[in-house]
Amino acid sequence: MVIEEKTEEKNNNNDRCDDHDIKKVSPLLFLPLTNIVVIQPSKLPLRILLLFTMSNRVCHFKLVLLGDTAVGKSCLVVRFVRDEFFEFQEPTIGAAFLTQTVALDDATVKFEIWDTAGQERYRSLAPMYYRGAAAAIIVYDITNPDSFAGAKSWVKELQRRGDTNVVIALAGNKADLESRRKVDFQEANAYAEENGILHMETSAKNSNNVRALFVEIAKSLPKATQQPEREAFPIVMQKEETRNCC
Repeated sequence: MVIEEKTEEKNNNNDRCDDHDIKKVSPLLFLPLTNIVVIQPSKLPLRILLLFTMSNRVCHFKLVLLGDTAVGKSCLVVRFVRDEFFEFQEPTIGAAFLTQTVALDDATVKFEIWDTAGQERYRSLAPMYYRGAAAAIIVYDITNPDSFAGAKSWVKELQRRGDTNVVIALAGNKADLESRRKVDFQEANAYAEENGILHMETSAKNSNNVRALFVEIAKSLPKATQQPEREAFPIVMQKEETRNCC
């Protein structure tokens, strides 16, 4: 897999909430004023009002994927971001950057995802990627007990050197290979409970629990970092115009 790499900026605003990106409403902003009218919320049906108020902010959080090589980190994130799966995935070199959103009841969480390389020679680069991360997914392969031991090592490192409030999730990937299981679910679950981290088994191949994992992380992120919602006043067109979709 070849994914464009992106250099992390020094001034990192990884946990922030913004109003909707102007790009999302620009078609309305550039309409002639004679073609639009502002409707007071009290005049709108509840169903339409909720549509405009539920997701009037986007919260940005940096998330990093860690784990040994060949555990399926890239497959997991590609399944989440693009809903695709490739049986043969080339190892990540350095790190790859992707984004995807999760809609919650009170906000939309935009994950800024760093998929790190699992090879030992890149391990020294890991702190550069997990520094400032609000969340981390540590991936192991349920058919490979060594990868579970490696995951425990990553948990210890994050607890020691990561941000204090980082949300850690342990993902037992390749759950579709149940007949080849070498890591017991109960053992991994007990370890996660002892360390106060999330745990879920996933399958990038059949997409089982992939999105659910990111949703649970989004729900666990500290809401204290989010800005208060602002009252939303929807803009409603009086007459339709034919426009090309960009």
